[in-house]
Amino acid sequence: MDDENIALNSVLGLELNRVFFAVRETANKQKIIEFAREVLHSERAELAGNILPEGPAS
Repeated sequence: MDDENIALNSVLGLELNRVFFAVRETANKQKIIEFAREVLHSERAELAGNILPEGPAS
């Protein structure tokens, strides 16, 4: 991951944290948690799809 992506992920994480604590209702906090999990899951799946398995050298 390059520096730009790391910085962007840090900013997004801080913003998500700010929104989470600004929300008062537990049900809405649960929706935020579920959304964040879905995003992480899809990004991990995308990263796994981009990694090519190493095979024998040709």
